Amino acid sequence: MELVDAAYAYVLDNGLSEMSLRPIAEAIGSSTGVLRFLFGSRDGLVAAVLHRAREDELQLLDRLPAGGDLLTVGTAVWAWLADPAHAALLRLWTESYAISLKATDGPWAGHAARTVEDWLAVLGKSQPAAVRRTAAGRAQRTAILAVLRGGMLDLLATGDEARTTRAVHRALAALV
Repeated sequence: MELVDAAYAYVLDNGLSEMSLRPIAEAIGSSTGVLRFLFGSRDGLVAAVLHRAREDELQLLDRLPAGGDLLTVGTAVWAWLADPAHAALLRLWTESYAISLKATDGPWAGHAARTVEDWLAVLGKSQPAAVRRTAAGRAQRTAILAVLRGGMLDLLATGDEARTTRAVHRALAALV
């Protein structure tokens, strides 16, 4: 839907947590009435934008090395995370993740937990089946995810791609 894509582009530039219908409607050439009709409320529009952001994330997952080991997949994910072209999406992801940590209802509720499980499942595909099903395998995936997420937050905060990339590569190699 064109309005969702336009709202998504607006949110990538302006953030999501303080979003209200009037400014977004004006920015995308619509009206609050149309947005309410299509999405029901601000929360409905937030849910649509979060869904659209997830589509971008899923495109990344489709491009991960097929049959790669955990180090190869972790390194490929880091390369995507460190790409400056994805910074706006990652800021949006960080903002929605943080809001979700406090949310008990609405479009944010459970978003962070679902994201963690999605990524653990993706990383699990790169582990041998016998390892994937063990507590040790889940712990290894969790550690890899923590390194990637921590590196991403550090990179977003500092912009120091060289330092964070060296650190992430070193940590990934130590974990596999």
